[in-house]
Formats: sequence, structure tokens, C-alpha cells
Amino acid sequence: MIAQLNALLRRLPPGAVYLLGLLPLGWIVWLTLSGGIGVDPVKGIEHRLGKVGLWFLVGGLAITPALRLTRLNLIRYRRAVGLLAFFYIALHLVAWVWLDMGLLWRQAATDLLKRPYLFLGISAFALLIPLALTSNDASVRRLRGTWRRLHRLVYPAVLLGGAHYLWQMKVISIEGWIWAAVVVGLLAVRFSFFRGSSRG
Repeated sequence: MIAQLNALLRRLPPGAVYLLGLLPLGWIVWLTLSGGIGVDPVKGIEHRLGKVGLWFLVGGLAITPALRLTRLNLIRYRRAVGLLAFFYIALHLVAWVWLDMGLLWRQAATDLLKRPYLFLGISAFALLIPLALTSNDASVRRLRGTWRRLHRLVYPAVLLGGAHYLWQMKVISIEGWIWAAVVVGLLAVRFSFFRGSSRG
């Protein structure tokens, strides 16, 4: 079954993943225009963009464990998934600065100090910037071994992003705890791989 699925995936070019990855954005636009985004459209847009960004971030983290545990090979799509995560998280930040804060930078800075979870989210985004800038073949060739070490920044970025998501909830929902368990589980699996490879 996995072999057949891998054979089907080999026919799907990475470019198609970018197109499929834009579907959530189209859905958010549709909800906004149709009035279905919620009673507070700004918060609705902001939260949905952030959640989609977290989906892609965690999805990218799951690709290597999926290969090693199930032999499902999605490695060729990891760059696209990572860049889509960065894209949605950047839009999430833009929505906060532009729609929520109205480009009032002093107010944004005050809000940042009053709500520590915002600082966690911005810190996660800052860690993702060098990863997005070096997600190309030229950077892989130029940085060589440093590239792999640099891209391990995704681990603290996922932790900070998950903490940001949980902290902004007044009461952590079951969905929030599920997200936390998934992130911790994936990181545990990844670090177990690291320990195993270092011993070998």
C-alpha cells in the first residue's frame, strides 16, 4: 500500500503542493467576503492564518518521521511545506500589524509587552526567516554542512509557535492539548533519531 502511494506521489510535482497550499488562503478570503469569518473578522482572519501556518509547520516536521516509521516518502515536498508555513505565518503577522494594530507601531510595541505570547510568536517567526531565505539549492550548495545545522532552528520555532498558540487561549481547548501532544511527540521522535545516528 505504501509503495503504491509513493509511486503516485512521484507523479505529483512539488509545484503542485504550492498550488494546493493556497487553498486555505482562498477559503479564508471566501469566508471574509461572504461574512462567514466570525463576529470579529480581524481576529478571525488573524487566527485562521496562524493556525494554517502551524499546520504546515508541524506537517513539515512530520515528514522525516513518516518516512522512517512508515516508509511514506514526502521528502521532495518538504521545502514547499516549509515555505508555505513561512508564508502563512508571515501573513498572520501582517494581519496583526496591519488589520489589528492599524500600523500603529507604538501600540503594537505596547501590546507586545503586555502579552508575552505575542513575543513568543514573533520569536518563532524570526527563527524561520533564515530558513526561508536559505530554502533553495544554491544555499544548500554554498552552506554545505552548515545548512543542515541552520535548519534545525525549525525545532525551537515549532516549540515557540506551539506555545504562542496555546498561551493566546484563555482556556486551553482539547484541540490545543492535541496540538501540544503532536508537537512534543514529533520532537521526541526526531531527537531519538539524532541519538540513534550519533551512536551509530
